[in-house]
Amino acid sequence: MTTSESAAVVFDGSALGEWTDEERFTVTAERIAEYAAATNDPVPAHRAGEIAPPVFAVVPVFTSMAPAALSVAPVELLMKLVHGEQDFLFHRPIRAGDELVVRAKPIGYVGRPNGSTVVIYAETRDAAGELVNEQWMTAFFRKVDAGPGAGEPAPAHRITDEDRAGDPAARVTAHIDDDQTFRYSPASGDPMPIHLDDEIARMAGLPGIINHGLCTMAFTSWAALTELADGDTARLRRLAVRFAKPVLPGQDVTTTFWPTVSADPGVRAYAFETEAAGALAITDGRVEIN
Repeated sequence: MTTSESAAVVFDGSALGEWTDEERFTVTAERIAEYAAATNDPVPAHRAGEIAPPVFAVVPVFTSMAPAALSVAPVELLMKLVHGEQDFLFHRPIRAGDELVVRAKPIGYVGRPNGSTVVIYAETRDAAGELVNEQWMTAFFRKVDAGPGAGEPAPAHRITDEDRAGDPAARVTAHIDDDQTFRYSPASGDPMPIHLDDEIARMAGLPGIINHGLCTMAFTSWAALTELADGDTARLRRLAVRFAKPVLPGQDVTTTFWPTVSADPGVRAYAFETEAAGALAITDGRVEIN
């Protein structure tokens, strides 16, 4: 479908740069352990509820993301919103007992041939005001045309053919359980019915219930930690992906990591992709390890 065939809508560029209200989140060992179990995470410190898995970082900011996106895109487009990309920059791990303060703001939007994107920036600080992590979430609105757009794009993390041509540093296969979405939904606070109700998922044009994209991303995070960072969450500096295709419960996912260029000589960088049922589910993956 071309841009001219997309529905024309008006996005509100005046909302760019406007922060959502601050929200506070208390991190408990029980919530960390529940999230680790819901993502089949094998890292002992995660399973014990001591240190949060990397993708748990989205949980405190989750309720701020949609309002930030819908301050730019018309609210009636909510059912057309899907998660396009996610990029975490970690300053330190989240730990049990942390009192976190989060907020988010839209920073840019642009129309594309098959839809439009809004980029949301979020920051998480601790009770002392120190940054814990930063995030860029790209919301994709299917089959709408926002025109040329305004503001800033998310940071780049594209994989290249040169990356893929190298020898893999690691390859990890994991299984998405039949009940994965029903465990992940309460652990993450994401109640979207396309992950829980087969009929609603089919009405949305999907083959049935699909795994949460962030759950699949969490699988890639523990694969990176166990294979490339000796299971040490504190060594993970960045984790970024583009969601390419839904993963279904019951499928296997295989993530392949290749060494790639790092601008910081003290940081090792890897490009990665994740396949499910012979198709790319995650692409343009990037992980950076101290």
